[in-house]
Amino acid sequence: MMFSDDELDRYARHIVLPQVGGVGQQRLKAANIAIVGAGGIGAAVIPALVGAGVGRLTIIDGDTVDLSNLQRQSIYRTDDVGVPKAALAANFVAQRNPHVAVTPVA
Repeated sequence: MMFSDDELDRYARHIVLPQVGGVGQQRLKAANIAIVGAGGIGAAVIPALVGAGVGRLTIIDGDTVDLSNLQRQSIYRTDDVGVPKAALAANFVAQRNPHVAVTPVA
């Protein structure tokens, strides 16, 4: 599995780490992860997975953003109140890293 120039730039600091390296980054790129719940824990783990370069995320959440969520769910904004979390989280992923495929499930 080859990396584009953008991916090489994006993941350069992972690739030079002996604990990750090129092989580890390829494994991350090949990974498929399902996240059940885009709330308190899911909203915290999504940015980390997207930044690491996981290849595919499926985000499963049937809830909408509530004002009381915003203090701990930093991927959402005040304007997102009432909007389905799975769709918003998928949009966050797409904007943060175009190399991560994402599927929202409400």
